[in-house]
Amino acid sequence: MSNRQSAKNAKFKNTKKKSFFSSRSWRLRGSFFRWLPALLFLGLFFFYPLFKILALGVSSPAFYAPKSLAIAAHSLGFTLYQALLSMGLTLLVGLPAAYLFARYDFRGKSLLRALTAVPFMLPTVVVAAGFNALLGARGWINLTLMNWLHLETPPIHFMHTLGAILLAHVFYNTTIVIRIVGNALSQLDPRLNEAARLLGANRWRSFWRVTLPLLRPSIFAASLLVFLFDFTSFGVILLLGGASFSTLEVEIYVQTLSMLNLPVAALLSVIQLLCTLSFSILYSRVLAKTSVKNAPREKRSRIRRAKTLPERVFLLSSFFFLLALFVLPMLALPLRSISQLEANRGERESIQSGFTTAYYQELFINRRGSRFYVPPIQAAKNSLQYAGITVILSLLLGFPVASALAKPKRLDRLLDPLLMLPLGASAVTLGLGFIITFSRPPLNWIASPFLVPLAHTMIALPFVIRALQPALASIPQRYREAASMLGASPFKVWMEVDFPIISRATLAAATFAFTLSLGEFGATSLLARPTYPTIPTAIYRFLSQPGGMNYGQAMAMATILMLLTTLSILLIEKVRVGNEEW
Repeated sequence: MSNRQSAKNAKFKNTKKKSFFSSRSWRLRGSFFRWLPALLFLGLFFFYPLFKILALGVSSPAFYAPKSLAIAAHSLGFTLYQALLSMGLTLLVGLPAAYLFARYDFRGKSLLRALTAVPFMLPTVVVAAGFNALLGARGWINLTLMNWLHLETPPIHFMHTLGAILLAHVFYNTTIVIRIVGNALSQLDPRLNEAARLLGANRWRSFWRVTLPLLRPSIFAASLLVFLFDFTSFGVILLLGGASFSTLEVEIYVQTLSMLNLPVAALLSVIQLLCTLSFSILYSRVLAKTSVKNAPREKRSRIRRAKTLPERVFLLSSFFFLLALFVLPMLALPLRSISQLEANRGERESIQSGFTTAYYQELFINRRGSRFYVPPIQAAKNSLQYAGITVILSLLLGFPVASALAKPKRLDRLLDPLLMLPLGASAVTLGLGFIITFSRPPLNWIASPFLVPLAHTMIALPFVIRALQPALASIPQRYREAASMLGASPFKVWMEVDFPIISRATLAAATFAFTLSLGEFGATSLLARPTYPTIPTAIYRFLSQPGGMNYGQAMAMATILMLLTTLSILLIEKVRVGNEEW
């Protein structure tokens, strides 16, 4: 009896064990199949192009030539130089602004904070056009000074200078410092400083010995992130600095399109990729140390009104400086696109009181009657089509992965870092990889216009997954179980339970992908065919050509792109789930 019972128990345990492993194996297979479409997409459109870049470089003698190494050393040196300068200036502007938002309450604070965040999402061509409209040779300030002082030439030479690059980088990245450092500062317990003051420390010593050590990890994380964005900057340097400022990104572009020297471009891409991946890994490690635990306190108690005269001077000066920095370039752009200018005294232009819609009307007209002319409005249609395809592909690939990461298993945690790898490669490097990979049989797709939205999808996919993951993780499992017990099919459970919860996050993710595709310039500048231009490439084409009408059309198209991007940003902020900060 005991032998029979023990055999029965052993059989039950073996069945249970088999069932357990069978269930576990099924869960792993289910998780893998969710990842499979995204992994295939990454493999074909990211890893394979990078491998082709490396293979082309290693197999070519030009990859190791002293001249190639000299070009790479010069480009890397200037890239590091301008990135360090830009980072320092951004900290100089961003740290006081972070203190302003974290410690003081004032009228217009919410609006000013929103205005500082808008530039970070604007396409580079829009930013370049905005500074061109304000400080360029045909910009408002130069035209005003020429008109007042009766000058024949512009007195301010802003375009194609290092100062233009640095100012645009500060404009772009100040919001990173404001968000990261400002949030850390707002969470510090003021009683720590009060205790230091009671022990005899003055205000400066209290800041140096108490506040700064607690903020140092956040400042370092913000600095690394700003440096990373400045290091991989392409559109700002090409449009405002010109090809004479040879960063790695610009040199890859020049060597690919102008010199047709793909081995040197491959060498530069490998160096750029290794650098950005190293900085990204360092940033991830620093970011893990930025959280500082403090005593829980009400947030309102940390924010106060300015009372003393120095505080009011600091508040007013910072307010108007930030307002001028973030508003004037974007305000100059639409005003310049509708301003009526007349040529006087040779090349000089004077500002008239009238306004015109001629620049917008010209977007629909082919003045020369050329068969090869592509009207700018067609570029807008192409951009919208590319953005629509990018949204569809990003959601189709992103939803399965985001659902797997909502309740991650070991396999999901192992595969998760693969999603971040495309963020370590620049868009120009990605475009170069596409040119090398898809320009020969059997993958001769280089003439296809669909290669552009595929590159856009590669860039947008990590952001879409990160936007969907928290919403999918927030769905209570008991809601699904209750719907199933009431007889709902899996599809009806998804439609009636899941989708209403994740609909806002889905809209935000789709809008994010749409905005990224609409303004992407790096990869598009290499991949877009002349017969299928996008809005950014059309703006660059108009800005690089002489003549007031070309300039006006560039301003008009940049204004349209700015309005579309701003509306998308506002939509994302409105439907954003939770109160996540940087």
